[in-house]
Amino acid sequence: MKSQDILSVVISVIIIIAVAILQKQSKVVAALISTMPIRAGLAIWIVYAAVDGNKKDITQFSLSVAYSLIPTFLFAVAAWLAARAGMKLGVILLSGFSTWAFFAGTIFLARKFLGLG
Repeated sequence: MKSQDILSVVISVIIIIAVAILQKQSKVVAALISTMPIRAGLAIWIVYAAVDGNKKDITQFSLSVAYSLIPTFLFAVAAWLAARAGMKLGVILLSGFSTWAFFAGTIFLARKFLGLG
């Protein structure tokens, strides 16, 4: 296992613990921590190392990360709307994940068939 893989797991665990602790003091701080671009940064680092810093490859991957933020944002909006409507946790998560899956698939297909980056 590479050091990047281990670091990714360790940071993820730290984030989960931080959110669990901090959500008692501030929901805003917990939300900010939960959405920090740590995973994206680690992924860019891993890909950068894997392609030996090849500009074309890292630029393409970074663009893919940017496109991937769209369905993630829409996940949060759908979950918020479901929570605001008084739904239970299962429906909140199902709303978020199904929205994410739909838009992630749509973006993937649009990029593949329309040549969008």
